[in-house]
Amino acid sequence: MNNPNNPHACKKCANAPDSNQLHQKSNSQKPDPLTPRRYTCPMHPEIISDHPGHCPICGMNLEPLPGSAIDSVDDQEYRFWLKRFWLALALTLPVIILSMTGLGYQWIQFILTTVVVLAPGATLYKRAWNSLINKNLNMFSLIGLGTGMAYLYSLATLFFPNIFPESFKINGTLNVYFEATAGIITLVLLGQLLEARAHSKTNAALQALMKQSPKRALRIDSNGEHEINVEEVHIGDRLRVLSGEKVPVDGLILEGQSHIDESMITGESIPVKKEKDDKVIAGTVNQEGSFIMLAQHIGSATLLAQIVTMVSDAQRTRPPIQKLADKVSKYFVPIVITIALLTFITWGIWGPEPRFAHGLIYAVSVLIIACPCALGLATPISIIVGIGKGAQIGILIKNAEALERLEKVTTLVVDKTGTLTEGLPGVVDILPIPGYSQEKVLQLASSVEQGSEHPIAKALIRESKKQQLQLLTVQEFHAIPGKGVKALFNSHLLAVGNKSLMSQFNLPIPQDLAGQANQLESEAKTILWIAEASKIIGFITVADTIKATTPEAIKQLHAMGLRIIMLTGDNLAVAKHIAEDLGIDEYHANINPIQKGQWIDKLKASDQIVAMAGDGVNDAVALARADVGIAMGTGSDVAVEGAGITLIKGDLNVISRAIILSRLTIKNIWQNLFFAFIYNCLGVPIAAGILYPFFGLTLTPMLAGAAMSLSSVSVIINALRLKKMTI
Repeated sequence: MNNPNNPHACKKCANAPDSNQLHQKSNSQKPDPLTPRRYTCPMHPEIISDHPGHCPICGMNLEPLPGSAIDSVDDQEYRFWLKRFWLALALTLPVIILSMTGLGYQWIQFILTTVVVLAPGATLYKRAWNSLINKNLNMFSLIGLGTGMAYLYSLATLFFPNIFPESFKINGTLNVYFEATAGIITLVLLGQLLEARAHSKTNAALQALMKQSPKRALRIDSNGEHEINVEEVHIGDRLRVLSGEKVPVDGLILEGQSHIDESMITGESIPVKKEKDDKVIAGTVNQEGSFIMLAQHIGSATLLAQIVTMVSDAQRTRPPIQKLADKVSKYFVPIVITIALLTFITWGIWGPEPRFAHGLIYAVSVLIIACPCALGLATPISIIVGIGKGAQIGILIKNAEALERLEKVTTLVVDKTGTLTEGLPGVVDILPIPGYSQEKVLQLASSVEQGSEHPIAKALIRESKKQQLQLLTVQEFHAIPGKGVKALFNSHLLAVGNKSLMSQFNLPIPQDLAGQANQLESEAKTILWIAEASKIIGFITVADTIKATTPEAIKQLHAMGLRIIMLTGDNLAVAKHIAEDLGIDEYHANINPIQKGQWIDKLKASDQIVAMAGDGVNDAVALARADVGIAMGTGSDVAVEGAGITLIKGDLNVISRAIILSRLTIKNIWQNLFFAFIYNCLGVPIAAGILYPFFGLTLTPMLAGAAMSLSSVSVIINALRLKKMTI
């Protein structure tokens, strides 16, 4: 791997474009599915390779760069670690059992441990060796050093027992530490396995985004209309979009009008009316009628393609706490090696006879007690327990990064639809004229709408079923695009729609209803006028209603000191009404997915730790760019896969519990790190013999191994306390 600016980068990729830049090129070429994948280190982005592997600096697995070809689910790495973990586990369990029972069978332990070292553990030792060759000491250096010396010491006691003095034998037998070697290797392999699993989930999320893209388009030219692959569309092409079809590319309506479901982009459940000169977005769904559009942005320049690129780029993150061990290793490993060498020299020169044996034994004691078992367990054991605790209360945590950063969050950004609200239009008000009941107005309106697939029609029908109203049989149903629907009942006109539809039938709106309708419209409610025969008999309001748990959730989050900002693709009137009703600190309306991501970047640039809560494809960019992405479990698969945390029930009220869980877990991790380091800080000098001149006390390899095990036990017991904590 080479690079003009970095010796570790790949020559082939030295001139690769910045993956953070959005692709703005407009061309009709179909992307080559065989484009070679390029890989980079998430912690060291200067490392670029044209094949998978591990980072020469920190030893982490390389991940695909954005823009590289994406497999449906790249689980090759996961299978790689899975085979090695199960093999190591199967071989390690007998070694541990034999060691704990005191039966010995040291030759059996030797054979099984040797297989663990040479087969599943080989890749770990390769990384440890590379870290030494590249002079980049890291966690793998510690793993290789600790387990390697424990293994070599055990070999020495097994094959050359006579080099050790009798004072280090129990009942004439020297202890071996094969179980420590095999056990640590197995735990490390488990960590690599869990990391590989998280990588495959990331690619699955990108695939879900890519599936939103349409495959075919209907092009209009001098020879008529022809169906083509969407990759064959050129800028300036005229395309027809039929009812129920996806818009093939970004563009402008030239002829016709329709209502388009843009929920995947804006998150809004109510289709948006579109007519001549209005913009349409690739992947959105034409609800009714057909129209002719002009292709303006194609391929990687479409909004959907840019979302895919941005999510891919933003997901390549790792928590700062993962870097702590590597930073410590840069100093810890050389210090331990130096202490071990000094121990050997000191005992070899000034120690009692046999001086060489004593020097070797105490140097090995230093290396054994410095084995990073507890250090390696400190973070993952707390994370595993914390994630399990979260699952019990409806919080699914995807990775340690989300759990770590959540406790530091200062600002919570929320989507409106599906997060603060139910995400579906529902009936809110029914106002009839004198002589008509609310039930009668709803029954007549729903009877007409039962022939429509519009979300508002479905809202009316749901409400009728809820009130157990019997729908009437109507004739000659007809949808009037942009206005409403009409039908005949008992030879009389029944109509449901907006003011424009009422005007079309010359039906005046009663004055007493007009004022009430205007007031409700100012509250961001959609007005549906209902007419029977020759008069308007009332109106029904429809709106996306606030979830019952949302008000209390906002209060709890404010009480925890969080600033709450709402970003929505809905209009300003709706946003204003929702924000004021809930007491939200700040709100912005008419925000598209790209702008949501930009708002997240802006907040992060002002030194705020930002969490984003959302539920739709339109939230995917913001969820990925936020310090912590929180998805509603009732939302889209893309949102769930792209977020670090998922609330199973889609209840915003659970976020405060998630923050408490995060704070307790991170506190537990720091406690574990303290236990891990305190044993080394105290144990290494004692193992080196610092107390011998004063008290005649030394720490044998057997006791060093016991202390090392005790530090691991302390870490595990402390982490398990999380299970019993009330959250």
